[in-house]
Amino acid sequence: MSDTISPPGSPKQNPDQNPETNPLPKDDSSLETIVRKIQDSMSLSNRHKFWETQPVGQFKDVGDTSLPEGPIEPPTPLSEVKQEPYNLPSPYEWTTCDMDSEDTCTEFNYSKEFLSWALRPPGYYKSWHIGKLRSKRLAPVMIKEVTRRVHLENIWQAAYTAGVILPTPITTCQYWHRSLNPKKLIDVGFSRLGPRMTMSRTIKLYKLPDSPATPGFRKMELRDVPAVTRLLRNYLSQFVVSPDFEENDVEHWLLPTEGVVDSYLVESPETHDVTDFCSFYTLPSSILGNQNYSILKAAYSYYNVSTKTPLLQLMNDALIVAKQKDFDVFNALDVMHNESFLKELKFGPGDGQLHYYLYNYRIRNALRPSELGLVLL
Repeated sequence: MSDTISPPGSPKQNPDQNPETNPLPKDDSSLETIVRKIQDSMSLSNRHKFWETQPVGQFKDVGDTSLPEGPIEPPTPLSEVKQEPYNLPSPYEWTTCDMDSEDTCTEFNYSKEFLSWALRPPGYYKSWHIGKLRSKRLAPVMIKEVTRRVHLENIWQAAYTAGVILPTPITTCQYWHRSLNPKKLIDVGFSRLGPRMTMSRTIKLYKLPDSPATPGFRKMELRDVPAVTRLLRNYLSQFVVSPDFEENDVEHWLLPTEGVVDSYLVESPETHDVTDFCSFYTLPSSILGNQNYSILKAAYSYYNVSTKTPLLQLMNDALIVAKQKDFDVFNALDVMHNESFLKELKFGPGDGQLHYYLYNYRIRNALRPSELGLVLL
């Protein structure tokens, strides 16, 4: 999650990328290439000393086919899990954030609705909501403390993302950006006019139809949860890493919540079966130093399933409804089958990458982004 104009893991649009004239970038982001670059650039003193003590994939093990896939360390008997919190240097102390408290929620740069959605899914534990100060070099002890509290619930694996390289990504993805309000994006410096482009030509380039084209395209409702769950579970089963959604998960994560998450589906006019689904969540960013704008409204592609409607058409409809809801930009990772629509729908590549990691679980071979069926906030 993020709250600035260039969020970690969600880089700003590359201003030199014009979706009409620039080809897809060459793939030089394989895990082996990234590891080699890092190892070549790091001295021994700068290696990830903390992460080398953790049950995660290590750079030195990349390409070692003798290592088994699966958990790196076996579960510890719960009686042997550390019962007391890790010590913090004076004058710091652990605080469990009360997400029911208006005062607590105002300490974050997110709406209370977004925080509730992000931090209180089915099966959450209040004890996991701990806070820390940034820039105080407390991240390792916070990670250890969160891990301890998760272990107390007999959970031993996790997935996480970062905009920086740590040991060791299971895959590396790229954010792509589709301008919905190109004039505003250019005015605030998120992007700039392409070569030989005028503002009027740019606005025309990104113009969208006034309404979705697919018959039966409508907003998801509570009654759709079982059908969407079946659709989503069947779709996600093809990926190497993906969530295992139950109906209560789908209700929480995907049922539309104003200002948080939007979901649409296609209901066959003939059979009334739910055949397709698309969704995006809302993450506004603060715009600093601009007299005309203070907020950049960004939509992030979430989970999309196409069975009858071509994915290209489905996502174009998603762009249309996002534009109708006054979003400025639509972001998407090149995970799942997203790469198939990015260039055609005039997305441009961002200037950074997002790395996916697994805690205490080894996948022998790095994944292609298209083999990943997981989107994390």
